[in-house]
Amino acid sequence: MNIPFRIVAFHLLNDRSGSPKVLSQLIKGWKRTGSDVHLYTSLHQEGFLSHLEGVKYHSGWYRFKPNPWLRLLYYTCSQLLLILKMYPKIKKSDVIYINTVLPFGAALIGKLKGCRIIYHIHESTVNPAILKWFLFKVVKWTASDIINVSKYVATAHGIKSVNNHLVYNALDDKFLSGVLPKANREVPNHVLMVCSLKAYKGVFEFIQLANDFPLYQFRLVVNATQPEIDAFFDGTPFTENLSIFPSQNNLHPFFQWADLIVNLSKPDGWVETFGLTIVEGMAYGLPAIVPPVGGILEVIEEGKTGFSVDSRDRIALNDTLKHLLANAKFYNACSKSALQRLPLFSEANMLKEIAQVIDN
Repeated sequence: MNIPFRIVAFHLLNDRSGSPKVLSQLIKGWKRTGSDVHLYTSLHQEGFLSHLEGVKYHSGWYRFKPNPWLRLLYYTCSQLLLILKMYPKIKKSDVIYINTVLPFGAALIGKLKGCRIIYHIHESTVNPAILKWFLFKVVKWTASDIINVSKYVATAHGIKSVNNHLVYNALDDKFLSGVLPKANREVPNHVLMVCSLKAYKGVFEFIQLANDFPLYQFRLVVNATQPEIDAFFDGTPFTENLSIFPSQNNLHPFFQWADLIVNLSKPDGWVETFGLTIVEGMAYGLPAIVPPVGGILEVIEEGKTGFSVDSRDRIALNDTLKHLLANAKFYNACSKSALQRLPLFSEANMLKEIAQVIDN
């Protein structure tokens, strides 16, 4: 792997969600090759992009706001500040690596400077619609290459005038080295969901699921603080078999605890373009229940490592959960298949494929 360029990577919000985690893996891989890596991102909170060894940081500014108009204002200001701060620092020989479609200011700088611009697109859903239209127009106008995390993403944006590459997200080797031994339960009955604290992620459907299965145990881990959780669920009744946890630095104990991992994102509010937590669950042999649309369908094998079901269909969701957990022989076969599918999402493959894009 030969990456002889200075790489300047851009990411909007440094948190513990999937896209910054993938970028942190790439940066660590680039540093192992001796590359000169610069990173522009928000540094006011701890996330997967914090404290990466040997990286030259450029502090960005952004605050997420629940109010959509205020959020749009803050986002626009963040990109203006990005342009003002980074334009003097970018050279024509730099490779501009833009993680998600949101840092459009970086693309404009790269276009003006004549840089090579690589977009790593993780999403197909951007709101409002006018913002999505604008951001993907910028991608089409500025990008030299597009790395898509799934076939679904490439189909959704439909930009064919730019070189497109399919590179699945991967488990980092550090995660795999930390996998804990699982206890064998005679009756699998522990259900886990890891997601953002959003209604469209199916958090209320998960709460209903716990209510429908009082003999099962449910854990929900959300990318939020405890005060944010308390405010979001204020007045919502919980059953005793449900526990909700804030953002975690270490998810291994949760995967070790679980027998089944679910993603209940509602197709009318959010389409999953990949689903890294489902792959993390595979490392523990966890079958999965996922939405019936999006790139997440490329992660599982229907009927072998899990099932797809619309979380808004309460009867179908409950039937699928019972089908997976009530039959020990079938459950064990799905668990074995999940482990066998894991090599498809290896970090070495991901780093090699992205290095080939950068080297070309």
